[in-house]
Amino acid sequence: MIKIGMMIADRYEILEKIGTGGMSDVYKAKDHKLNRFVAVKVLKQEFSENANFVSKFRIEAQAAAGLMHPNIVNVYDVGEEGENHYIVMELVEGITLKKYIEKKARLSVKEAVSIAIQVSMGIEAAHNNHIIHRDIKPQNIIISKEGKVKVTDFGIAKAATSNTITSNVMGSVHYTSPEQARGGYSDEKSDIYSLGVTMFEMLTGRVPFNGETTVAIAIKHIQEEFPSPREYVPEIPVCVEQIVFKCCQKSPDRRYQSMSELIVDLKQSLISPDEDFVKVADPDEEASTRMITDRDMVQIKRQSENRDSMDEAMRLKKDVRDRDHARSYEEDEDEDWDDDDEDYDPKMEKITTILAVVAALLIGCILIFLVGRAMGVFTFGGEQVAEDQEQESEQVEMIRVVGMHVDEAKRMLLDLGLAPEIKYEESSSYDAGTVLRASVQDGLMIDKGTTIVLTVAEAAEGVQVPDAAGKSQTEATSLLEKEGFVVNVVESYDPQVEKGIVISQSPEAGTTASAGSSITIRVSQGADDNKVRVPDVVGMTEMDATATLTESGLPVGNVTETTHEDPTLAGMVCYQSYSVGSYVDKGTPVDLRISTGASQKTYKYSEGITAPTEEPSYQNGMQVNVTLTAGDGTQLLNTQTTTFPVGVNYTGIKSATGTIRFTFTVQTEPTTITNPETGETTTEGGGTETKTVERQVNFTEE
Repeated sequence: MIKIGMMIADRYEILEKIGTGGMSDVYKAKDHKLNRFVAVKVLKQEFSENANFVSKFRIEAQAAAGLMHPNIVNVYDVGEEGENHYIVMELVEGITLKKYIEKKARLSVKEAVSIAIQVSMGIEAAHNNHIIHRDIKPQNIIISKEGKVKVTDFGIAKAATSNTITSNVMGSVHYTSPEQARGGYSDEKSDIYSLGVTMFEMLTGRVPFNGETTVAIAIKHIQEEFPSPREYVPEIPVCVEQIVFKCCQKSPDRRYQSMSELIVDLKQSLISPDEDFVKVADPDEEASTRMITDRDMVQIKRQSENRDSMDEAMRLKKDVRDRDHARSYEEDEDEDWDDDDEDYDPKMEKITTILAVVAALLIGCILIFLVGRAMGVFTFGGEQVAEDQEQESEQVEMIRVVGMHVDEAKRMLLDLGLAPEIKYEESSSYDAGTVLRASVQDGLMIDKGTTIVLTVAEAAEGVQVPDAAGKSQTEATSLLEKEGFVVNVVESYDPQVEKGIVISQSPEAGTTASAGSSITIRVSQGADDNKVRVPDVVGMTEMDATATLTESGLPVGNVTETTHEDPTLAGMVCYQSYSVGSYVDKGTPVDLRISTGASQKTYKYSEGITAPTEEPSYQNGMQVNVTLTAGDGTQLLNTQTTTFPVGVNYTGIKSATGTIRFTFTVQTEPTTITNPETGETTTEGGGTETKTVERQVNFTEE
């Protein structure tokens, strides 16, 4: 059970609950080791009790922790404490894409495509690391306050696929691919389908399939034709509609085969929105009747000639075989009828002599050829072709070059006998010269000499952000979109600025940003008599803060003391419950926290104190006085016992070490001494003796 204020793994302090989902609850926490705020996602009780689910969750979360990309919510840590299984993630201040769509009803085409590009880049990075998300949906996509789009929940989705599809576990059934709905094998193309459904919702404000039950929706994904987004929003370009259609084909083979292909088409749709360039592959078309091309005719003739040559060879071979058979038969006949005919034939002798001379010449030529070939005198084009074919048929394994510098990648590919070809793509997420992707997947066996197309990042030519402050919302939007930016509008009350006028913008005017990036403008809603702008009181004394808030019409709520790492805020307000510049109703109490200075390290000690066996005279059952004193002199324990171990549990100790002192009394036996001269005996000793044992201990930091 997670409670506000508790510490997880002696590191993460739970501050507040910021969200909940079908499988987990999300808390804002402070990482005291690295002094930063993080998000801690804790599995719900019903999943924590499923050992199979927890095992898969841990493996996938550890794999996701290796992903580092600007469009992915990075995973920092994964672990368990008691019954709580958790992952520690990057804390992103913003809203989910689902809430953003609900807020705006539907997004503009440019904004939807821009978000889809960023999501695709994040998923592509995961796919390049052989990690499949399996649960892409607007609820798992976060838009930060700076307009950055990030994909989250890598790791949980795969574990969830082992469970039955229910609204609790897979609230994502609206976005599931047909193969996932069937319970079959899912791969990277399942993520492409889910992203296509997400694009449909961004463009239309609704999901493509709906129903009363999750099973009914899943069946629609399997059987029903995917609806056109242009039916709901006619102004959507045809190319964007075709991109959604290609992403959401029932057969995975007819979808985009990789995220890189999808990104290319998405970017092309921003450049040429009126061009219909998307090609959807149709496997059925390959088996249909079609016209024979000239190239096909050449291949058919070549095959026919090869067959004719083989037939002719077989025919000649048969003729020779028949002729030999006839000759053999004639010889047998001659032997039968002319056994005694041994008459000399001069003509036959002449023919035999000529044949013998020809045979000798042939044998001599063959010997000369073999010797010359061995010495390298004779070379033939056919032999060279055979060698070239043998060399070409030699295969090598494609290496991983993504993430390398282009020069290193080219050198390594050339060493393998491959032919690198370079094309460049603007990127603001990677350093110039970094290989973004290769045309051949790493690990594949390919022929030497194969051309490998490397897509390399080049510095994006930024566009200067125009000044939108002071302009109307319509004028500012038109001005920014003209420069290729995507505009996000945030409404805000401001009595000093007329309603509908832009108060500020982010990024600021005059800065440089890449084309297609988001610009957030804050538009005034005018004055609101019932609203009050919250002033900044952090850094003030409690008295000054109270006066400032009272002047603004806001009373002071609860005032508490807390530690704070900034030493300059000691004795000052270090926290206010409403952010500066926000608008709240008049009379809303504002809670304050006063800093008591930087927190001091504290320690804990919760172990069993064992018996003082260091002293040989100790025996079980003896009464022992046990004291535990911290290094600063604070006595934590003073008790008498006859049984060990003694259980203790102390927290808030201000010293790192301590001393345990054992004091007990032992009985000594009397000793008899005999005088060797007189023979007299005397008895010495006997009685009791006090023994003391000291043991040093180290405390554990809290």
